[in-house]
Amino acid sequence: MSSTGPRGIRPTGTHLRVLIGASGWLALAATAVPGPSPLRWVPVLVFTLFGPGWAALYPQPDGPATGARLEAVALAAPISLSLGVLTATSLFLVEGFSATSFLVSLAVFTTVVAALPGLPLPAARRGAVERVRHRTADGGGT
Repeated sequence: MSSTGPRGIRPTGTHLRVLIGASGWLALAATAVPGPSPLRWVPVLVFTLFGPGWAALYPQPDGPATGARLEAVALAAPISLSLGVLTATSLFLVEGFSATSFLVSLAVFTTVVAALPGLPLPAARRGAVERVRHRTADGGGT
């Protein structure tokens, strides 16, 4: 089974970074849908729960190690919610809170952070050490 997507395009880390960076703007665009439709609130909810945290954790050099993927998924929601609370509190303190200002603030943060390297995760570092030890045990590499 091939790991390529539609039309033979293989998704890369750059594609994922662009998708993560655009996710906030897509959530903001979804607020233009009229009425209480799921097309309006689901993208906002998913972005608020995972977008900023995933942007901060995922973009690892050479992709995350196997253990780091699970660690990034487990930490994405709490980090996103923490950033959301900080953003909402800051906007309330300056008396500028609105759904639009909240989403724009998180979307700008997510877009900028998605272009930067991800936060180092302990599992990612352990995975790198284990790979190096495994290669030296096999007689190859350093």
